[in-house]
Amino acid sequence: MAVIAGTTLVMGARGSVGKHVLHELIARGVPVRASARRPEPGQFPEDVDVYAADLTDPASLGPAFDGVEQVFLYANHQGVEDVVETARSAGVRRIVLMSSGSVIHPSSKGNPITEEHREVEEAFAAAADLTVVPIRPLVLATNTLGWAYPIKASGVVPLYRPDALTAPIHERDIAAVTVAALTGDDATTGMLTGPARMSQRDQVATIGAALGRELAVTALTRADALAHFSRFMPAEEAGAVISFLDDAAAENSPATGAVEQILGRPALPFGTWAADHATDFA
Repeated sequence: MAVIAGTTLVMGARGSVGKHVLHELIARGVPVRASARRPEPGQFPEDVDVYAADLTDPASLGPAFDGVEQVFLYANHQGVEDVVETARSAGVRRIVLMSSGSVIHPSSKGNPITEEHREVEEAFAAAADLTVVPIRPLVLATNTLGWAYPIKASGVVPLYRPDALTAPIHERDIAAVTVAALTGDDATTGMLTGPARMSQRDQVATIGAALGRELAVTALTRADALAHFSRFMPAEEAGAVISFLDDAAAENSPATGAVEQILGRPALPFGTWAADHATDFA
């Protein structure tokens, strides 16, 4: 294990994963730099250099990348070739890439969201002078933040495939695996999940328990679900989400032991995530 000694750039350092990565690296004494699309005063620790940088704007990346040895960034297929070239030109040696476990999940092959992540991984892997370590969470617990509005408004959550089983992973576990990769561990590329599978219905109940109130679920038809998701994302992505849920309903969304193997401790349960985010639903 070769620990990287140079400066690390954390892109998206205000995001759900990036903020935890940044704070853990600071706690470990790793030299860091942060970026956000539109940083504002007071958003980051005073002793951290902050850059305005956007993965879809190549001109913004050069200053942020200049002088750093490694970068944590989120997969974005738009303009990925420019990101790769800018990183190489700046002398970046190592990329830790927030990708998706669907890339190595056999039944997700062909899903549009999966293939976008695969495109990004392949673009970085093609750069022989870059070491690329993908981080691959399968189902993000933060996806359930989309239930916050109906929980606040009515206490009734509309769900497609409410009994589909998934193993949502806490963003703190994703960040911990990312920090392991940024501090020299290349054995972090497995499919990351929470410790156990739960139905969406039980996830809603767990959030209700964290709030101290009972919540209800109403089942959506496929057509209603497509219309519902299309309010928040492009139609192709909405269809991709529905396909992921169909796959989960077919018992194809696993719980793995990858987090425990990497970190030496069990993955955080969904109940911990719900307690951590109770105020988001209140």
